[in-house]
Amino acid sequence: MTRKIRFGDFVREVSLKQNSVSYNLLTPPVTFDESGEEIPYQPKKVQLRGIDMYRLLGPYVGVRLMSQVKAVVPLVVYLIMFQILILRQNVVDHLVITAGLVAVILGLMVFMEGLKLGLMPFGEVIGNTLPKKSGLGVVLFIAFLLGIGVTFAEPAIGALQAVGSIVDVKKAPYLYALLNNWTGALVLVVGIGVGLAAVLGTLRFLNGWSLKPMIYAALFPAIGLTVYCMMDPELNKILGLAWDCGAVTTGPVTVPLVLSLGIGIASAAGKGNSSLSGFGIVTLASVFPIIGVLGLAIYVSMILSPESIIAASQIVTTQAAGSSWMQETPYLEIIAGIQSIVPLVFFLFLVLKLLLREKINEPGILAYGLFLSVLGMIIFNIGLSYGLAKLGNQSGSFVPAAFVALENIEGSPLYTYSVGILITLLFAWIMGFGATLAEPALNALGETVENLTNGAFRKSMLMMAVSTGVGFGLSLGVLKIIFEIPIAYLLLPGYALGIVLTAFSSEEFVNVAWDSAGVTTGPITVPLVLAMGLGFGNAVQSVEGFGILSMASICPILAVLIMGLWIQFKAKKASIKQKEPLKVQEIVA
Repeated sequence: MTRKIRFGDFVREVSLKQNSVSYNLLTPPVTFDESGEEIPYQPKKVQLRGIDMYRLLGPYVGVRLMSQVKAVVPLVVYLIMFQILILRQNVVDHLVITAGLVAVILGLMVFMEGLKLGLMPFGEVIGNTLPKKSGLGVVLFIAFLLGIGVTFAEPAIGALQAVGSIVDVKKAPYLYALLNNWTGALVLVVGIGVGLAAVLGTLRFLNGWSLKPMIYAALFPAIGLTVYCMMDPELNKILGLAWDCGAVTTGPVTVPLVLSLGIGIASAAGKGNSSLSGFGIVTLASVFPIIGVLGLAIYVSMILSPESIIAASQIVTTQAAGSSWMQETPYLEIIAGIQSIVPLVFFLFLVLKLLLREKINEPGILAYGLFLSVLGMIIFNIGLSYGLAKLGNQSGSFVPAAFVALENIEGSPLYTYSVGILITLLFAWIMGFGATLAEPALNALGETVENLTNGAFRKSMLMMAVSTGVGFGLSLGVLKIIFEIPIAYLLLPGYALGIVLTAFSSEEFVNVAWDSAGVTTGPITVPLVLAMGLGFGNAVQSVEGFGILSMASICPILAVLIMGLWIQFKAKKASIKQKEPLKVQEIVA
């Protein structure tokens, strides 16, 4: 307990032990030149020792480095241990893969820091200022262009180019063409889909629209085009890619920038306090790119035949030896990193200076952040080529040895067919569950949802539901590859069930469920799962390995919707029993 003292005693003690220092002793003396003018004081440069720099930068770098290490290392260790202990295979090119994984961690750390310092301030300033100085048409047009720009800057988009060479042109010519010859157009239509999502999401913020009708309207053409492509034996092979593209787009660049613009517009209009703010754009940005890719594939099928694509690929292969230096590592990754960031920054700068005529606050820090963004993207691209893509392809190629005989693995199959299938499905489930729990975006979504629902939907409940759904989604995707199940046979019933559950769910749980699919596929999960799926598909002689990500998107949606309906059912049952309405959070508690 604190002892009481008299004020007089306090003053006496302070007076006795008080030292007075003249301000003149703390400032340098004034000096004058020959003409009597005061010479401005130039302080000496601060000399920092190595230990001083470590103490200053250590905590700053350590926190950011550990966040990426926690997302990458557990997943990588699991893959390596599974390959060594269960599949009894050593990691090939382990030194190269290790260096690539280190580059992935460092690249993501640098890129995310640059994103916060360089790109995010642009989005916040434009989002808050644009509605005050421009009409609604201009605002929506800028949102549309921003959606396209952020898609090119998304780190996971590079995974599509990295896995394009793995596809066998003879088995899936249109899939090969989209990933190799039409890569720019593919990313463009995905970006257009994200741009449309940004426009509709912004309108939803301004008008308070329900998400349910927008989900129905977006899924109707997506499912219709899927059925059309399903009828064509060649176009059927691109369905997995099309639905996977919906998962690739919602990453660490797209979601924060587009959301900051949309919420800033809603706040400027006086409608930013709605519980719907922040939800909806991620959902639409996952569905609209699917429509764009399906439409592009249909267009390609109209102007090119499978035979012409195969013939052209053989010509390209023979000319590969004479390819330019721009197509070689690391120049390819450097150019890709610059192309993904610089045009987006240039566009945001033009909007800020020419359209809004706003002054750039702290331009030095902004330039530093943009430099970090470009540098981080380059390092990440190099790590993607040598680390994640190589490890994922290798793991996917070895996993089938658990149940089938492979030429490159002696003594395969390692287990009986049924046991091997079970081990493979368990491998996929654990990988999906663990990778999802490690996603930083899911933690952020869980906290947001718990706050918006006043504890009705706890963070732990959401994370478990989403992670479990992703685990089952990856297992279904692996089953699809093993037994060559057409992806439409899994997607159509899944989304049909999702529509039914959406109709019976409250708006609150619909918003959370459909947006949860977007946060599960980050820059680590996407390239790893894509490469693993393609390696797995090639090992079992499947047509293609796409479709796993799409299953990992619909399954968490279903899991969260089912959990939401269960919470609603418990609340209703309890209120009937007690003959008085109870709040949902009281039932959950």
